[in-house]
Amino acid sequence: MDWSREWLSARATILLPTVVAVLSFVTGVTNITAPVGGALGSVIPESFQLAVGFTGALTGFTLLVSVAGLRRRLRVAWYLTVVLLPMSAVQGVVQTSRLSVLSLPLVALSLVALPTLLVNRRRFDRALDLSTAQLAAGAALLGAQVYGTVGTWALREEFTNVATLTDAFYYTLVTASTVGYGDVTPASERATLFGMSVVLLGTASFAIALGTLLGPAIEKRLSEALGNMTEEQLELLEDHVVVLGFGDLTEPIIDELAAATDFVVVTPDTEKATRLQQRDIAVLTDDPSDEGPLLRAGIHDAAAVVAATNDDAQDALSILTARALNPELNIVAAATDRENVEKLRRAGADTVISPAVIGGHLLVQSALGREGMESVADHLLDVKDEGDL
Repeated sequence: MDWSREWLSARATILLPTVVAVLSFVTGVTNITAPVGGALGSVIPESFQLAVGFTGALTGFTLLVSVAGLRRRLRVAWYLTVVLLPMSAVQGVVQTSRLSVLSLPLVALSLVALPTLLVNRRRFDRALDLSTAQLAAGAALLGAQVYGTVGTWALREEFTNVATLTDAFYYTLVTASTVGYGDVTPASERATLFGMSVVLLGTASFAIALGTLLGPAIEKRLSEALGNMTEEQLELLEDHVVVLGFGDLTEPIIDELAAATDFVVVTPDTEKATRLQQRDIAVLTDDPSDEGPLLRAGIHDAAAVVAATNDDAQDALSILTARALNPELNIVAAATDRENVEKLRRAGADTVISPAVIGGHLLVQSALGREGMESVADHLLDVKDEGDL
């Protein structure tokens, strides 16, 4: 992958907004109480100046949330990021001049990230697929806030320090989250009973919302424990190599791939998958001859496929599936038995190598007194260092 292509890849599309989010948050927090400096200070309303800090921090936090959606290639996250990047640039422009060491990079990176995001629009084509639990959590959280705000506003005469809808929402939020500053309190029995209902409904809705957030995190830990990549990691794969199965022949291949490119191993062996995961090797625990695992492994975005286990029949099935899913894919196979070389080619492999035949040929030629066989073997091992691969 060349430099320009790499910077227009999915990784850059996610990395740049992430950096912008961090800068926006740090700059916003630093400027919470700082006035706008320079010529802008005389033209920007004071209320807006005071809001720039915490709104900048809020924009940065929201950008981090949208980046999480970009990692899943969600279209809604793409739209949200397109809106937030110009906002972060504007907020960077109006930051205090004495902190330009932060605000200027914020503006520059926001402007660079936006066209990169626009160019990669087609990558983010997935609809937001919310589970029933997530929909229920959102509805419960929203419903509890609406219930508390409307009820508090309707009973505002029976509460202290409630004069506006903002006050009513504030009371609902601090009560439902169990913060309870005590600056707004019920002044009648009816208001007290209503406040108790807000506590019950609010804490329940917050608990449901936390459950939907912690669930994916627990799933990620389980996936790692079982030797599996997470869906987010799989979705970022592109121009990589898919290794179908894992056997004795696969070990040296993985060592070579680790130094050259990104790759993912698809193997049904849970024990081997766990060992690979412990070595920080990307692995998917599943049958490489099934369509589902290969689609998850990014077979359509892969640069090549390698099939090199000790089971030529299993390799042939995996190659057939890979070729059917991606007819343009470069597929390389290693044949354990010499007679299976043509069978693997007919299955769809572009290149079939028999390590046993090559090794045997070199040994025989060396035994017959042919000189230079050892140098030939050394040359094969040094090919990648000489730039021939």
